[in-house]
Amino acid sequence: MTRANGQITTGPQIERDLHLSCSAVVVGSGAGGATVAAELAEAGVDVVILEEGGHHPTESFQTAMGHALRTLYRDGGAGSAIGSPPVLFSEGRCVGGSTVVNGGMSFRTPDEALARWAHDAAGLTPEGLWPYFVRAERRLHVAHQDPETVGRDAELLKMGADVKGWRIIPNLRNQIHCAGSNNCTLGCPTGAKRSMLLTNVPRALAQGARLFADCRVDRICRDGRRATGVEAHVVRPGGGRGPRVTVTAPIVVVAGGSVQTPALLMRSGFRSSSGQLGRNLSLHPNARLVALFDSDVRGWHGVHQAYQVREFDAEGILITAVNLPPSLVAMGVSRHGRALGEVMRDYDRMVVAGCLVEDTTTGRVRNLPGLGAHVFYQISDADAARVVRGLALTAELMFAAGARRILAPFAGAPDLHSADEAAALFARPVPRRALELFTVHLMGTARMHDEPARGVVGGDGAFHGAQGLFVADASVFPGPIGVNPMLTIVALATRTADALIADRVRHGI
Repeated sequence: MTRANGQITTGPQIERDLHLSCSAVVVGSGAGGATVAAELAEAGVDVVILEEGGHHPTESFQTAMGHALRTLYRDGGAGSAIGSPPVLFSEGRCVGGSTVVNGGMSFRTPDEALARWAHDAAGLTPEGLWPYFVRAERRLHVAHQDPETVGRDAELLKMGADVKGWRIIPNLRNQIHCAGSNNCTLGCPTGAKRSMLLTNVPRALAQGARLFADCRVDRICRDGRRATGVEAHVVRPGGGRGPRVTVTAPIVVVAGGSVQTPALLMRSGFRSSSGQLGRNLSLHPNARLVALFDSDVRGWHGVHQAYQVREFDAEGILITAVNLPPSLVAMGVSRHGRALGEVMRDYDRMVVAGCLVEDTTTGRVRNLPGLGAHVFYQISDADAARVVRGLALTAELMFAAGARRILAPFAGAPDLHSADEAAALFARPVPRRALELFTVHLMGTARMHDEPARGVVGGDGAFHGAQGLFVADASVFPGPIGVNPMLTIVALATRTADALIADRVRHGI
């Protein structure tokens, strides 16, 4: 029997309380949620997807940063992990989740990370995950950039790496003939980036899945330790509370990300015997600097990232260059008034470059009554030192590429005019509190482990000690991976969907 295509229902279309039933309800439509939904729907499972954010199609995307922050991000992209220093983070909140606003980097989990994970759950090996990576790469059209879309900022990064003799690789991205408009974080205006909005969400809908946008899930319903569905409410403009949406289902898949997923599980009364729920948070601390060149760079022309310097993988340090809108550059430099204006006049000659560090410490997410999800993370001295080293290497690379001046990334530090000045600055002790850290890679808060005493979910994503409850997002990572996490999320979510389908009779789907 041919199933009718599903549909997207948005908040304004919901005028009264809804009571729905299905075989599987998926919370979240990002890399994990959309993937599970698509796989289940293709197997004939009746799927309902609930997404807290709105539905914003490609034609609605703009170049205005403020518009994107209001429509595509949670809390205007201004989340903060509490610590010294705090770590700023961003979460996507829209149909397609963070895949709509990420840079599209699509790397497999490094073998070094899988060598550690293999001790946590059976099958988490390069051989075990290979078929899932292949499926993900085909579905998302993972490929290198067309040469004409590589911008001058990326060329300078590669030039500096080549001068230094450092290993640099071209990025793999989920895109088809990217136009190089460098608008990835504001929503791809051409549809070249194959986010969930354009891939797994439509695939799920084509097989009959139903998606409800502007619906925030308040709690997972339960009968003892069995999940029986969810209760949600429509989010009205300005955050007002609209009608209730209740979904009854024998399978609940939570895919809200490493902050929202543990918070939802906690406020629903689910606890892990290991005590790991909400803990084990890794977040790949990032830091950046601004390099100024004598000739035009025009970083807005070209792809968001075209290369990554991987010379220092053994140290857990990755270096790259990204273009940022003028507003974000202005916020990130320690200048004010006329001095800020003088710096911003050189915007077209800037390269924003920085480092990502694979962290060795962990934080946690707590659900505070009346306040919601809060993130706590204290970077270790050793990781902070590696961030400083990463910035020093980045400065060295930028000067090798011909930079004439670098705006030091520490408040009160002088501008740098040579590699020697940079070496002298970074040779001094840099207090942790002087670092300006940010991230978009949060993971590990519902960690995967075959033993209930050591993890939150099993290797198939099933919540230990509960029935009918699964997790499918970066929160299941046993640890950090040192690279962009999207492809790993998709691969693991596909694996979870396969496990559900293989045992569908027992699960009642």
